[in-house]
Amino acid sequence: MDLSLGMGYWSSGPPEGAVEQIAVAEARGFDTVWSAEAYGSDALTPLAWWGAATERLGLGTSICQISARTPAAMAMAAITMDHLSDGRFRLGLGASGPQVVEGWYGQPYPKPLARTREYVEIIRRIVARDVPVEFHGEHYHLPYKGGADLGKALKSTVHPVRTDIPIYLGAEGPKNVAMTGEIADGWLPLFFSPADDDFYRTALAEGMARDGARHTSLDTFDVQAVVPVVIDDDVETAADKVRPMLALYAGGMGAKEANFHLNVFARMGYEDVCRRIQDHYLAGDRASAIAAVPTAMVEDIALVGPPAKIRDDLARWEESVVNTLVVSGPAPLLHAIADIVLG
Repeated sequence: MDLSLGMGYWSSGPPEGAVEQIAVAEARGFDTVWSAEAYGSDALTPLAWWGAATERLGLGTSICQISARTPAAMAMAAITMDHLSDGRFRLGLGASGPQVVEGWYGQPYPKPLARTREYVEIIRRIVARDVPVEFHGEHYHLPYKGGADLGKALKSTVHPVRTDIPIYLGAEGPKNVAMTGEIADGWLPLFFSPADDDFYRTALAEGMARDGARHTSLDTFDVQAVVPVVIDDDVETAADKVRPMLALYAGGMGAKEANFHLNVFARMGYEDVCRRIQDHYLAGDRASAIAAVPTAMVEDIALVGPPAKIRDDLARWEESVVNTLVVSGPAPLLHAIADIVLG
């Protein structure tokens, strides 16, 4: 089992201790540092800034939202980042949800899987840089039709370091996970439970069995799962550190009728619990929403408790489709996690 560092997206400002955390990740042999975006900080700028202080660590976006940039703009950024990092960049993409896509980016949300498929295909063609890019799909057109009608198929002026930059997808539903297995090089699950390993293996295998799939086996496919880790002698105290985040995502992230994170926990068997959490959260009672998150739900997607318990619980992840844990926290915690997981 490998480790990566998740820096997430910013809240009110830049996260404290980021430079020190990334230095620890570089020194302790972490695989990648991942940045994120929602509707505040972007994923690319901090990654480039922090990544300049690294030499070995992979630099990935988890995730760039496809509605935030045209496919060509995303491909340009990926090529640029790959040059600046000497071939260490990994492009993580995701469709986000209708509240953010339509409310923040002013783009239509319907058919996110079809849009993602076209988006990834255009990026791959641009990065390959073998011919001028022309693409006409349901959602994207290069050159654009119906404007001045003066557009022409173009090829990047920049010669990529790699003509095939790894693309990861953030996916939660079975159809999206299957498509990830078909068209991507890796999967970035946000809430993964080892108890659902068979479910996800089946979805990934379905995608990998399709004609033209990039990977036909998990042996060449990378799964990096966000796993909160809280070390404390008291399990309940440790779980309390995770409950607010689960209450936010299960109860308040997305519209009531379109919260995809809630659906993930529902598949784990927590649908009734999540509906109560959601009712409290949307009513403005965040304290009750947090209190309604059961410890079992925390333990399904996180590693919490004393070091010995975490070592025992880690076996569930080691037997799963996940090969890398994406962890977060201050430098001392990262050292402690590395001692447990990497030895």
